[in-house]
Amino acid sequence: MGEGFAVAKTPPGRGEGGFSNRRAGLPRVQGKRGDFSKHTPLGCSVCCKSSWNQLQDLCRLAKLSCPALGISKRNLYDFEVEYLCDYKKIREQEYYLVKWRGYPDSESTWEPRQNLKCVRILKQFHKDLERELLRRHQRSKPPRHLDPSLANYLVQKAKQRRALRRWEQELNAKRSHLGRITVENEVDLDGPPRAFVYINEYRVGEGITLNQVAVGCECQDCLWAPAGGCCPGASLHKFAYNDQGQVRLRAGLPIYECNSRCRCGYDCPNRVVQKGIRYDLCIFRTDDGRGWGVRTLEKIRKNSFVMEYVGEIITSEEAERRGQIYDRQGATYLFDLDYVEDVYTVDAAYYGNISHFVNHSCDPNLQVYNVFIDNLDERLPRIAFFATRTIRAGEELTFDYNMQVDPVDMESTRMDSNFGLAGLPGSPKKRVRIECKCGTESCRKYLF
Repeated sequence: MGEGFAVAKTPPGRGEGGFSNRRAGLPRVQGKRGDFSKHTPLGCSVCCKSSWNQLQDLCRLAKLSCPALGISKRNLYDFEVEYLCDYKKIREQEYYLVKWRGYPDSESTWEPRQNLKCVRILKQFHKDLERELLRRHQRSKPPRHLDPSLANYLVQKAKQRRALRRWEQELNAKRSHLGRITVENEVDLDGPPRAFVYINEYRVGEGITLNQVAVGCECQDCLWAPAGGCCPGASLHKFAYNDQGQVRLRAGLPIYECNSRCRCGYDCPNRVVQKGIRYDLCIFRTDDGRGWGVRTLEKIRKNSFVMEYVGEIITSEEAERRGQIYDRQGATYLFDLDYVEDVYTVDAAYYGNISHFVNHSCDPNLQVYNVFIDNLDERLPRIAFFATRTIRAGEELTFDYNMQVDPVDMESTRMDSNFGLAGLPGSPKKRVRIECKCGTESCRKYLF
């Protein structure tokens, strides 16, 4: 018996008016037991439009065993719990109002605790109940009956949790990187963002072209025996990584990785950013009014690559137009690509990856680097975040939205990545003052 199931001695749909053997919205199935396709004279078969779960439910409602669908006498009366709606205690016996998967709310039933085999759902229900009772300054022990507002909150919380779980599945289905993404919100009832599309690489805006690199290195060993300095040497720069894949360049210096034209393979030590996110990360709701944030579920070593800032590449003119809109909304996801000149901007408001949810800090644990791989146009670098120190599992990831890089030579001065300033007036006096909520000892009080 799987998680979320219950042995319903009074199956959903049975009431004083009699047992309903037809689920709302499900087709009637006629024919032999277990036969769910219509056979034509030519021997072809037409698949039923009902889903596997719907066919299983039909079998249970009709009290039919079907080996092909995994329905037997042992699990014939197992119905799946979608979520729990209410709670009451009568003569020391606990009862739960169960919303059954595939059934309308009107067919929810009260079930005794012993009928429910959904351990995870039960634990989550009581965890949500206890947390909300504490928030309301009531006793943490469940009352014998829940007032309607409390029961309604638990239903909304259950629906939100299901929505976030579907969103989590969508994110992981779209990601092309190794690191998994989880989603949590134990703070409020906000669900997934309504206008956000997960992407894994830059989305090129109208009128912009990314030119592919024409040549690659011929190295036998890019780290220990680089031919002509490998790809970094060809651009008169230093090799960026050590043998552990940690960046060893000072902030401000560009990173040139091996590309699709290079002789080396996937395991080349000069292929780090292009391999994508390798750590499991969690998008979570902050409890201090900063919206969504990102924390790592694994320890990250100092100088290790964490993620790229991905979004839609737009011109500075378009960024100015969008910036005025975002400014009125009190939020912006614009990142100037001003390594050599301020021509293009990355907008991660609608198209983006997990970096869309990374918050600002005046004392960040991520540092920005400009990276060049298959496109060597210095006006269009890839933006990579590396750990400035060892980051513990469970710690929030942050970077400085107004990061300034101290000049170490002439080139490093090109990398003043002023996140979020695109589209705002050039004079600091005219910029909208956005209050900082990072809470660090070195907080500047304002983002910009």
